[in-house]
This record gives sequence, structure tokens and C-alpha cells, in this order.
Amino acid sequence: MPRALITGITGQDGLYLGELLASKGYEVFGLVRGQSNPKIATVERIIPSIELVEGDLTDLPSLIGAMEIAQPDEVYNLGAISFVGLSWKQAELTGEITGMGVLRVLEAIRIHTQNDMSKVRFYQASSSEMFGKVRETPQTELTPFHPRSPYGVAKTFGHYMTVNYRESYDAYACSGILFNHESPRRGHEFVTRKVTRAVARISLGLQDSLSLGNLDARRDWGFAGDYVDAMWRMLQQDAPDDYVVSTGETHTIRELLDVAFARVGMDDWSGLVQQDPRFFRPAEVDLLIGDATKAASVLGWKPTVPFHQLIEMMVDNDLLTERKLAADAARV
Repeated sequence: MPRALITGITGQDGLYLGELLASKGYEVFGLVRGQSNPKIATVERIIPSIELVEGDLTDLPSLIGAMEIAQPDEVYNLGAISFVGLSWKQAELTGEITGMGVLRVLEAIRIHTQNDMSKVRFYQASSSEMFGKVRETPQTELTPFHPRSPYGVAKTFGHYMTVNYRESYDAYACSGILFNHESPRRGHEFVTRKVTRAVARISLGLQDSLSLGNLDARRDWGFAGDYVDAMWRMLQQDAPDDYVVSTGETHTIRELLDVAFARVGMDDWSGLVQQDPRFFRPAEVDLLIGDATKAASVLGWKPTVPFHQLIEMMVDNDLLTERKLAADAARV
């Protein structure tokens, strides 16, 4: 039975990846900072077989201890401060966790394996935000990076550190340069979930309006459940490498709003959405669209959930959730 350790197990990707690995017969270990984390109950409900181990991406000894407990064949580093907007407000912490955290996990593997890093296969969650002010469109594995946020800078550090350990220590270390990927499990702070939740609440009469930033920003959005499959496929290859994972399509925030409001039978949202300067980025990333040709040809991977279906899935989930919450509140 293969063994896998996942950092960021309580996040969207950690939950989908843990489910996937458990279904493939893995013994799955999830790293948590402490047993008081309120999301632990959700993790244990979705992945009943999981074993949780304590550790912190800011604390190397705790990561070495987690390696000793889990004895992993594969390590997936998904842990990060992943909300881009927050990274300007907490730039130092973002650097410590999203950037230096990668180095600490790699060091923990090196120490655990006594410098034979080929024994453990490592996946690093890199990000399309590393491209930032894009140099070419679409973006490939060879497109130069120009990050435009503390988050993007930290991810770029982690990406190059992964490459460095691969070249310095013969580590089986891969980076997945994942473009935006969403699901009903996405946090409410992310724009897709912020929109779908607000649309559900507006349609139910629970909310009057929605405030957003740049409505013309374009992103390449896919389904998180598809993207964790690409992560797993990367670690099953004969040799480690880096891969762009994306749909190859781009959509604006306006298109996101069109699809979400149409799902609840509302075609004109112009009076329901306001632009708020608080939600504009200090340095905007206007366009991201990936070319996943390499992932398709080498990994045999392709996305299965199109944009419209993804947003409709999220709206439907939020409608169910908000109806239940409203019903529960009415009974109190």
C-alpha cells in the first residue's frame, strides 16, 4: 500500500487529492497545525481513512517528525497562504509559508531520506500567478515569470527551489504550474465562490448586492477535481518534470457573473454588482491562459468539466447550502 503525505489537507485541493489517493488504495496522511483546527471534522468526514499528523510549514523539526511518522512514498505540498489579495496585507507571513515552507518540506525529505531524495517523490503546487505580467500568451512551461503579488513571488521562490533540489540532490521533485481551479469546496474569499454564494443569496432574498474589483480580469478556470488528478499523474512518471495544468480557455469576471446569475434565472445583474476600489489589486494581473499540451501528451491528462458547468455546479451547491442555513435559522 503506497503512503502519501499531504500538506494543506484542509484546503480545497487537499480534500480532493486525499479522496483520490484513498480511492487508489493509498494510506493517506494529512498535515495539520493542531488538533483544534475546525476543518478537521470535514477532512475526517470526506476521507474517513485519513491519518492526521501535526506539523507546521514554519517549523522544520515538526516537518521532519511528520516524515518519520508518515514514512511517505509521495509528498504533496499544497499548504500555502493561497488567497492572493491577503498576500499584500501579510507579505512576510506569505513569504514564510508559501515560499520558505517549500524549502522546509524539501529539507525535511532530504534529512528523512539521509540525502537519498529519490526515495520520496515530491509534488510542489506552483501557480499561474508566477507569470503575472505575462510575457507571452498562452503561457507554457518555458514562459518567463514576472509575478505581480507577494503570493506570486513566494510561489516563484518555491518553484525554483524545487528545481534546485531536483538538480542538486537528484530529488524526484515536480512542480505543477496550476492555473485557477475552483469547486464547491473553494473558500468564500475567492472571487468564484464569492460570486456563486452571493448569487445564491440574492436569488433567495438573503442579500441585496455584490461588491467586486476588476470585472475585466481574464482567467483560465478549471475544476479542482480534475487538477488533483494531474498532480498524481506527475508523480507516476519515470522522471520528474514541471507541467502547466490548465483548460486553455479564458473568461472574464463579467462572463463569470453572466453564467452565475443566469443559473438562477436572472439575466441582468448590472444593478446588483458594484465595483469597489478596495478589491482592486495594487498590481493587477490582467490575463492568464495556459497551454497544457505537455500535460496532455506526457501525462495523458485533460480537463473534463467546462467553465459553464463548473460555475453552475458551484451555484447549485450554494443554493442548497443557503436554503438549509436559512431553514435552520428560521427554526431557532
